[in-house]
Amino acid sequence: MNANGGQLPKIPLRSIYFRLLTFNLLIMQGEDDLRGLAKIMAFMRAVGILLLLMHFYWFCYSFFLEKGWTLEIINKILGNFQRTASLFSHTLYTKIFALVLLALSCLGTKGVKNEKISWTKIYIALIIGFILFFLNTPLLKLSVGMAITLYILTTSVGYISLMVAGVWISRLLRTNLMDDVFNNENESFMQETTLMQNEYSVNLPTKFYYKGKWNQGWINVVNPFRASIVLGTPGSGKSYAIINNYIKQHIEKGFSMYIYDFKFDDLSTIAYNHLLKHSDKYIVKPKFYIINFDDPSRSHRCNPINPDFMTDISDAYESAYTIMLNLNRSWIQKQGDFFVESPIILLAAIIWFLKIYDNGKYCTFPHAIELLNKKYVDVFTILTSYPDLENYLSPFMDAWQGGAQDQLQGQIASAKIPLSRMISPQLYWVMTGDDFSLDINNPKEPKILCVGNNPDRQNIYSAALGLYNSRIIKLINKKGKLKSSVIIDELPTIYFRGLDNLIATARSNKVAVCLGFQDYSQLTRDYGDKESKVIQNTVGNIFSGQVVGETAKSLSERFGKVLQKRQSLTINRNDKSTSISTQLDSLIPASKISTLTQGMFVGAVSDNFDERIEQKIFHSEIVVDNEKVASETKAYKKIPVILSFVDENGEDQMKAKIEANYKQIKRDIVSIIESELERIKNDPDLQHLVQEG
Repeated sequence: MNANGGQLPKIPLRSIYFRLLTFNLLIMQGEDDLRGLAKIMAFMRAVGILLLLMHFYWFCYSFFLEKGWTLEIINKILGNFQRTASLFSHTLYTKIFALVLLALSCLGTKGVKNEKISWTKIYIALIIGFILFFLNTPLLKLSVGMAITLYILTTSVGYISLMVAGVWISRLLRTNLMDDVFNNENESFMQETTLMQNEYSVNLPTKFYYKGKWNQGWINVVNPFRASIVLGTPGSGKSYAIINNYIKQHIEKGFSMYIYDFKFDDLSTIAYNHLLKHSDKYIVKPKFYIINFDDPSRSHRCNPINPDFMTDISDAYESAYTIMLNLNRSWIQKQGDFFVESPIILLAAIIWFLKIYDNGKYCTFPHAIELLNKKYVDVFTILTSYPDLENYLSPFMDAWQGGAQDQLQGQIASAKIPLSRMISPQLYWVMTGDDFSLDINNPKEPKILCVGNNPDRQNIYSAALGLYNSRIIKLINKKGKLKSSVIIDELPTIYFRGLDNLIATARSNKVAVCLGFQDYSQLTRDYGDKESKVIQNTVGNIFSGQVVGETAKSLSERFGKVLQKRQSLTINRNDKSTSISTQLDSLIPASKISTLTQGMFVGAVSDNFDERIEQKIFHSEIVVDNEKVASETKAYKKIPVILSFVDENGEDQMKAKIEANYKQIKRDIVSIIESELERIKNDPDLQHLVQEG
């Protein structure tokens, strides 16, 4: 009965019997074939051994005759062989025939596979066998009986050694799964080998491993305006192999440039010397500018809150935001909190006051610091006398008028304490001049600007440099400007407010952004999780040297998976069976990214509508001509002294001039406060403010 209650079809017993008989016959036939093949191979080997014995009898006849081991019948048989086939005309003939039969017998033998057998053992056996079997002929020319015995012995041992090598070859496990224990072959892939250049591109020559050999290739960043990230632990080669090339190639293609040089003057020296060689690539020759707080004689002066470039109070707010978040990195995670926003608003109000006071004559960052550090009663009296600032200062005024002195002191201290760290005569000197404007991609006045930090004074300088960064980002991201490049090495050491927006929108304005840092965790720590994710996910070109942990996993997922072969091998007494399967696995596993050699990079590039890149992902060594780089570096000129403080008598007046500038800023603020308080006292509509103070 079947599952539906019906009758199963009846199969005749005779039919079953014939099928089983046929199956058994096929098995027996296969076994008979194997036995027949084994007999043929054994027969061929026996004939080979017989030929070898005939060789000994013929060429060592005197030895056998002396021993009385000869037979007339054998003499006649061998004589007939010699007359018909000239088999014994030379010692090599019978040896070669015997060896051919031995090779054929080994070729047809299916030995049990053995993992311990290696080609090294086989080669040793072959060499020993060849020497003993073929190179012992001179022993026959010696008349000594011992020489004949030795000849027979060495030939026999040589033949056995060759036979062992042949048997080993038949038993060799040809599919050695241990040859590629790190899966390098499966994880290698074809990469871009064509050079694709355009007026904006960055092109890096590479070497990559594929199909057992190293190939020449290219990484073509044909669209640098979709932003680039360069990752890598210290010493992975990200600056030497990539960032330096970005600087050089963009100068060769006529880009204006902003470079944040954390370890000044590494990148600045490269940019300066490369501009000297390739200034002819620009329609209007660019000027080279330096911001360097350590050595004012090798720095230009620039006011980052120049009133000419501040059109609205929101510009002052942006500047204040950048300064305060660079001074207090923990605030980045707390944006919107009352005690974070309050000091930022206060500083923004002071900056905007300096902008509207006396046509912005005193609108500099050092003046803002000095004004903030004056008595808050005087500061609030002056600021609240301006209607534009009244709403901005309402949180402070509420606390003041409500008698909440502790709250007010806390709000003001949150601004004063961090900014007091920036009170420095050298910093004041650099930030109060106007040697140049920050519109670096102005087609009429292109600039290459390098701003230098110092790892030992990072916390102080980063805040001031962050102000330059935020102003530059606003000024360059506009239509109708020259193509420009923003190179930021060691990004987490400085806070760029609006960097995510620049990456997302600057493409149409021909602004190429290149960001270098060590690990995504650094970015998340210093920029916050949300902004860090936006930066990671909006960048189109990515380079990564050795990175570990979550960064390596994230990159591996970004590069995707590929179909890889998996092989399974089963060995039994008589044969081996191999099964091959495929499965999707990581193209570049996180473990590979975690152990990259210096100079080796993985990554992906983006393309254009009219410039398609078939293979965007790469895993290769970036080729750098070390000798050329060394010779260029040796010929580099030092960045010259920009402003000499030496007077006519040869005395260095730098300290005196910088100190005089510092004192003048303080006098300016005292003068502003006195004149403003006098104005308020003499204005009937504002006199009440002084009384409240």
